[in-house]
Amino acid sequence: MKYDNAPVLLAIQSTQRRQDTLLALATGFVALVTAATIILWAGGFGWVLIPGAALPYLVIACVVLSRIDRFHPHDRFGLANAVTLTRAVINCLLIGLLIEYHTLFTYWGDWADWLFLAAALVSLSLDGVDGLLARRQNLTSRFGARFDMEIDALLLTLLAVAAVALDKVGPWVILIGTTYYLFMGARALLPRLRRDLPESMRRKAVCVLQAGILIALVTPFIDGLTATILAATALAALAYSFTVDIVWLAARRR
Repeated sequence: MKYDNAPVLLAIQSTQRRQDTLLALATGFVALVTAATIILWAGGFGWVLIPGAALPYLVIACVVLSRIDRFHPHDRFGLANAVTLTRAVINCLLIGLLIEYHTLFTYWGDWADWLFLAAALVSLSLDGVDGLLARRQNLTSRFGARFDMEIDALLLTLLAVAAVALDKVGPWVILIGTTYYLFMGARALLPRLRRDLPESMRRKAVCVLQAGILIALVTPFIDGLTATILAATALAALAYSFTVDIVWLAARRR
């Protein structure tokens, strides 16, 4: 009599993947709290920095755990996802710094401005590394692609919020970060928009343009009319790109 070992193998694979994921998430949390504590101690920030960074990370961790079994058919978390998780840790530190900026405990001086800029540049520089590693290790998955996309959107949103917090431009610039979330909300409501979009150099170029302009806005060298023109250019390019994609999706009824 022959026995089908597939369910057993799948259960073992799922267990290994879950354990590997939990280890990666725990390591990321320890790294985040350690980094926040060092920054707090060295820079004279208030205590709100740590929960301000840790709570968003816990939300991300819960989403990762709820999605990875369904959309990552591999027995390990993978180095590519670890790189994306590293970017998530950095982005959560940026969230903590922004929350700290709006409290009465400290004043954001030049040191914090440069720290925020440096952390954002590190997060941005790692973008694309995760995809390359996933392809080289044959660990590509829908989970990894979506994870990377969400962390990209989060970084752009944080940079836009920082540009407003630093009085570089008006609150309208936050649309550069939130347009992605508006589009995803529209996809949830309109089935016609749920098709997979083809690869597009236009989309990648617009993403690079947004990131470059938003990074420039949080430097001390760009402000006034120049900052407004740059931000408006990024938003116009983004609106054009999303319009092209929406028209393409709407034209395909099936």
